Amino acid sequence: MLKVTLLHYRRCLLLALSSCLLWNTFGLTTAMDSKPNIVLFLADDLGIGDVGCYGNNTIRTPNIDRLARGGVKLTQHIAAAPLCTSSRAAFLTGRYPIRSGMASSNRYRALQWNAGSGGLPANETTFARLLQQQGYTTGLIGKWHQGVNCESFNDHCHHPLNHGFDYFYGMPFTLLNNCQENKPPELDVALQAKLWLYSQIIIIAVITLTTGKLTGLISIRWKIIACFTLVGCLFFISWYSSYGFVQHWNCILMRNHDVTEQPMRLERTASLMLKEAVSFIKRNRYGPFLLFVSFLHVHTPLFTTAKFLGKSHHGLYGDNVEEMDWMVGKILDSLDKEGLENHTFIYFASDHGGHLEAQDGSAQLGGWNGIYKGGKGMGGWEGGIRVPGVFRWPGVLPAGTVVDEPTSLMDIYPTVVHLAGGILPQDRVIDGRNLMPLLQGRTQRSEHEFLFHYCGSYLHAVRWHQKDSGAIWKAHYVTPVFHPLGAGACYGKGICLCFGEGVAHHEPPLLFDLSRDPSEAKPLSADTEPLFDTVIERIGRAIEEHRRTLTPVPEQLSLYNVVWKPWLQPCCGTFPFCWCDKEGDSTQNL
Repeated sequence: MLKVTLLHYRRCLLLALSSCLLWNTFGLTTAMDSKPNIVLFLADDLGIGDVGCYGNNTIRTPNIDRLARGGVKLTQHIAAAPLCTSSRAAFLTGRYPIRSGMASSNRYRALQWNAGSGGLPANETTFARLLQQQGYTTGLIGKWHQGVNCESFNDHCHHPLNHGFDYFYGMPFTLLNNCQENKPPELDVALQAKLWLYSQIIIIAVITLTTGKLTGLISIRWKIIACFTLVGCLFFISWYSSYGFVQHWNCILMRNHDVTEQPMRLERTASLMLKEAVSFIKRNRYGPFLLFVSFLHVHTPLFTTAKFLGKSHHGLYGDNVEEMDWMVGKILDSLDKEGLENHTFIYFASDHGGHLEAQDGSAQLGGWNGIYKGGKGMGGWEGGIRVPGVFRWPGVLPAGTVVDEPTSLMDIYPTVVHLAGGILPQDRVIDGRNLMPLLQGRTQRSEHEFLFHYCGSYLHAVRWHQKDSGAIWKAHYVTPVFHPLGAGACYGKGICLCFGEGVAHHEPPLLFDLSRDPSEAKPLSADTEPLFDTVIERIGRAIEEHRRTLTPVPEQLSLYNVVWKPWLQPCCGTFPFCWCDKEGDSTQNL
């Protein structure tokens, strides 16, 4: 009897051990077979040096840091463009923005108005659209900045709901200083100054002519003075009707197709965004869902709620970063509360580098890009395009992992489509690569051999990941001219230019080995680098091959497309009387 009992016990023990082994072996496969929920966090203008897990020990980002501890941190995560509109277009489509027409050949490299006609073309397929086709409920909370209308004020051809999102709550545009009272204007400051000057000249001319006529010093007909006055009035109205009311035209909130705040009230915007994100998770907790949280933080004017004001060691900018991190934490808590932590793929990044020129006197209002040269708006220098990149998926992605391989924001597109069980479009070039093998450690090398760094529609630099040696070469063909010279940024201009007198051309190009010189401090030459000519020749061939894959497309950021068109203006009343506050006191402490 005792022998039978022991035999039965051994069999049970072996069965239990076998079950554990089977779970360990196939648990990962089971998790991968199911469609995870997907949460994508994208900050606005955050520098790679602003986050604790990337070396900052004075700005507190505990929630972003815990994502990194529990998952994978990328150290060479690269934006496809150094400004928001084009970078986000690449993020959404997995394609260089020049392929979709979202790269500019003029000085306007981002959409300027909600009432412009440019935006993400309807024939571009976003990852949201592909996930929607796989049964995902898709939501976007926060900043869009990919356009709204094409031909009428409500055709919404560029709207998120026309690009695969089931739900949208946020700004169709982006934050600006103009959105906050008593802040200096940010939109087209130099042009506005010229327009004011011309208007004042016209006023002085009219007064002079009128005085001369009345005193008999000038012989001129009243009809001519009247015509001159009329032309002056029309000129003033033509520009002041847009630039004089930027807060009303651009600083608005929408829920789906409806404008809910015009102008928006910044003191409650963060609470509204957080409330909407948490509510979306709760409504769709049975999944699968895609939630794209596109933060308005940390773009100027850095409006920060009283709870966080003065709390950081880096002034208003640091306060704003810490508030954003708190919001990340609240959304993560919501996932935990719904029991979704282990079934949710999470990603955190910034759309490009920190804005070095954002200053108020001696106060720095832009981000810190760590050891990397340059910043926002600079197409080639690392500081403008190297950004934080953090992933977490418990049980699938190994915790505490660091990947030091070149990756791109465009890689999110094929990665999430793969996780959703979708198929990439076969009728176009997709420049992103599926990151899952790299994130899981199944491969040690990035699939990217070359990455092309554009400033608007101008190619400024190229990165070559030489697989056999591990070297990462970067050749700069064009670099911005800093102002003042040697300052490290374009402080005298507000942001660096991409072409013309604002850039320097290099022949031969400036060459760096980022694996040895990540700060791009010491350019190599044929005298100091034996492989110089070989590297430059190989990169040159890659540029030729890349350009053969480009096809002409309409430029969405042309001057015509970016100017304000009153007939395209989103309005919650009868234009031009656009004012509403449909949110009331709907915010609650979260």
